[in-house]
Amino acid sequence: MKYKSIFVSDIHLGTRFSQAEHFLDFLKDTESDNLYLVGDIIDGWAIKRKFKWAQSHSDVIQKVLRKARKGTNVYLITGNHDEFLRPFTPLIMGDNLYIKNECEYVSSEGKKYLVTHGDFFDSITMTKKWLAILGDVGYDFILFINHYLQKIRKLMRVKKYWSLSKYVKDNIKSSVSFITDFEGVLTTHAEKKGYNGVICGHIHKAEAKQINGIEYLNCGDWVESCSCIVENFDGSFEVINWLEIQKK
Repeated sequence: MKYKSIFVSDIHLGTRFSQAEHFLDFLKDTESDNLYLVGDIIDGWAIKRKFKWAQSHSDVIQKVLRKARKGTNVYLITGNHDEFLRPFTPLIMGDNLYIKNECEYVSSEGKKYLVTHGDFFDSITMTKKWLAILGDVGYDFILFINHYLQKIRKLMRVKKYWSLSKYVKDNIKSSVSFITDFEGVLTTHAEKKGYNGVICGHIHKAEAKQINGIEYLNCGDWVESCSCIVENFDGSFEVINWLEIQKK
């Protein structure tokens, strides 16, 4: 599969729940002129708590570097989990690898997009880091429960997939309110800065929609959904769910 640009975020290499193997398959089966890694690629928070680094995580980094060597423009946008890179930005590594805190992207149709991880627009992450870290631990616990729920589902031969964390995001009032506020703040900022849209990550919820005339594109994650945003050569954007594609 070939695209003009691919935008992925929240791979969280260094954690036990990172779907690095699926992401590696995705990298092998896709080509693009540009590859944007939109934050939380390496999870520095998790590595501080307990170092866990599988071979597949190293393979992902090697594959990304190989793509850059072969001519793909690779942009690493820092997130809150890989904030250890921020003191060194902007940074150019080789001919085609760029590390930035945010950047501008111009689509085939000439539209301008702000590319940012999104944590700068999350008041909890920016002002109450201890609470954000506590929430991160809680999210890991939910993923742990999810893991065993899926094992039970398979043993009982239940085909329908159900995710506890997705249920929380979609149904718990405080979570829904947080996501809505996050989307609103980001699109308002993009509009004030003269952008046609914003491409982000951070909240692990893939989305492509219009909010008050501003295009909101969230890359999702590679912890649960294995999703991303792509720009096709005709200038259209869409959400790709890699697990659904593999089933076909």
